[in-house]
Amino acid sequence: MSFDIIRTGRAVLHVTDLERSREFYDALGFVVTDSDEESLYLRGLEEHNHHSLLLKKKAVPAIETISYRVRSDEDLDKLAAVFENEGTEVVWFEKGTQKALGRSFRIQDTSGLPVEYYAEMDTVERLLQRYDLYKGAKVQRIDHFNCMVPDVEKAYDYYINNLGFSCSEYTEGEEQRVWAAWLHRKPAVHDVAFMNGPGPRLHHIGFWLKDPMSLIDGCDYLAAAGLAPSIERGPGRHGLSNAFFLYLRDPDGHRIELYNGDYYTGDPDFKPIKWDLDDPLRQTFWGHEAPDSWFDEASEVLDVKTGEKIGLNEPTLKKRKPQFVI
Repeated sequence: MSFDIIRTGRAVLHVTDLERSREFYDALGFVVTDSDEESLYLRGLEEHNHHSLLLKKKAVPAIETISYRVRSDEDLDKLAAVFENEGTEVVWFEKGTQKALGRSFRIQDTSGLPVEYYAEMDTVERLLQRYDLYKGAKVQRIDHFNCMVPDVEKAYDYYINNLGFSCSEYTEGEEQRVWAAWLHRKPAVHDVAFMNGPGPRLHHIGFWLKDPMSLIDGCDYLAAAGLAPSIERGPGRHGLSNAFFLYLRDPDGHRIELYNGDYYTGDPDFKPIKWDLDDPLRQTFWGHEAPDSWFDEASEVLDVKTGEKIGLNEPTLKKRKPQFVI
């Protein structure tokens, strides 16, 4: 590839009550970099960029964009040219248009997801060793997106063949087609995962924790703060990715995963791991079975040009929920 996409960068969420959202994300240990009456900029303790999560006060919850960082402005221009040559409309934002962000552009990807690319973001103090500020789950950094799309194989093929992503693990369903796939640019399990379902929608944003105990500390803090009902699933361990996990719903229903314990995927001879959809160890190596809401509910996304919600398409594969037989 002539361009270099580095990693998952940030997400922009629409929320209806900034103060309720602030309370929730503060309980997880996020750092507030900046805020005003309309916006809340959050980052993890390890992050030196201005933010990895931007919450905007709006009348209706939605996902404005998910973002990836590229290595340089030159990479940004090369990537934009690829999209334009394919006939994809590129919407540019000049430096200074978005707070703390350099030049960037947004496109509607092959699944209809609103995706942003940028090369530069303002830097701030890294708080990795400011242990006096650690609280809740002590969130360290953004890790990945999980997206619900109607055609996983279409997304899989495009991100690998056109954008240079690699596959770490994938799930095959009864039709012997890809039901879900975990793709990465950084040498870990994923920067983005695609799963079969009505879409395009954002299923969750994953944030990295420093150790499994931080996840338990997060549960304790949430319970003490009266926010235990926000816990949707977990704690537990995935078979796929090997990660220790906890899924939460913020006050507007946006799903957050707290995540620790995956593995290195950077060797050139790494081979993707295949899972059967009905393997009971795939999604839950140990822990309680996922509730129906985890399969059925996700955040709707916006059109990058109009700001309106994108309509949902039904999935190409019939089965949406595994049927475990032990």
